[in-house]
Amino acid sequence: MFTHIRTSKENRDVVAQLTRKLNLGTENIISRIALTYSLSQDKKLKIKDIQNSSGKEYSRSVLFGDYLDYYLGMVALHYDIHISDKDLGKYVKLHIDDGLQLLNEEINSNSNIDGFDFLVEKIENSILLV
Repeated sequence: MFTHIRTSKENRDVVAQLTRKLNLGTENIISRIALTYSLSQDKKLKIKDIQNSSGKEYSRSVLFGDYLDYYLGMVALHYDIHISDKDLGKYVKLHIDDGLQLLNEEINSNSNIDGFDFLVEKIENSILLV
């Protein structure tokens, strides 16, 4: 089981910028949002496409807080793997990096949006799908 996750070098600045722009809390909160946002796109990322690990480092406990099992469970369920799978940490990293890029693109294309409005919009769109 992994103990730390590192974003890509490119996403080191992205997570800091999104944290300032969205004003939703600390960088680990933005990384949690990025992970779940990437998972919500319902795409399976390939381990062979993993980026470098020269960016922001998070310990498991800082990144997920009291909700470690929930986040890991979402990723394991998405890939139909066991929560103890040796590649689970790689999938988490892939989705954090992917989610940071997705969020960055979306926020940059709508520069007037703040974090609260962004989240409300995503929740409303998801409710409409149900």
